Amino acid sequence: MIRPSSPLVPALLVLCCFFIGGFSRSEAEEASAAGWKKPAFTGQPLEGLRVALDVGHSRLTPGAISARGRGEFLFNVSTARVIAGVLEKAGAKVILINADGAITGLADRAVLAGKEKADCFISVHHDSVNDKYLRSWVHEGVSRPYADNFRGYSVFASSKNAKADRSREIGLAVGAALFEAGLKPTLHHNEPIKGENRPLLDARTGVYEFTDLVVLKSAEMPAILLECGVIIHREEELLVQDPAYQDLIAHAVVKALSTVFPREKKKGLFKLFGTE
Repeated sequence: MIRPSSPLVPALLVLCCFFIGGFSRSEAEEASAAGWKKPAFTGQPLEGLRVALDVGHSRLTPGAISARGRGEFLFNVSTARVIAGVLEKAGAKVILINADGAITGLADRAVLAGKEKADCFISVHHDSVNDKYLRSWVHEGVSRPYADNFRGYSVFASSKNAKADRSREIGLAVGAALFEAGLKPTLHHNEPIKGENRPLLDARTGVYEFTDLVVLKSAEMPAILLECGVIIHREEELLVQDPAYQDLIAHAVVKALSTVFPREKKKGLFKLFGTE
């Protein structure tokens, strides 16, 4: 949780927001600023790297539904576009897959990435929780499910991927970069219940093994899936829409990929990763 600098007044404001039915966007943005350390880069550390960036789910199958009733696909496409922009600034060639939400097949995404000769594949998603944690609240006159039990990012790799060792390396690097940027992972996917029980590759940084995840195991190139936040959590739903939060994730991805795919050093390019 991001803690405000003054414990009393912000806490009262948050309580008031619950009683009137939600959080305002400005409050989420103010709360998000504390404790972040955005990795900076100079030049183009990813020059020549071809990154397939997959927008998870589709318009017909929108994925998880947020606490305020929005489909996950809308969150995925928004965050993926920010990540794509930062990757391109870092010199990567981005293959943005499913930006229009027309692709429904999971394996089709990896096939497209292969046709474009991608060096790696990152599927962008937003998270939910097991149904047993759901409660009801009223937002804008409509009763909707929510769960404030878990929040945070998570990263998945599959040992059935064609480049499993490299996939794991990318996953661990992304998890570490997000953690070092001041974000915290959610560990609820490790809970020993049906639909979860995913082995942790690194509990500190929220990286999991998800062996039979189709979009990962069908890819010919190293592949990971990134859950950017838990949108069934009422506050985190707003946080993940904050452009500063999306930008922080994007810079962490650049840092991670720069570690796994180091470019040949060129004059003036590589004094990497201080803070902005």
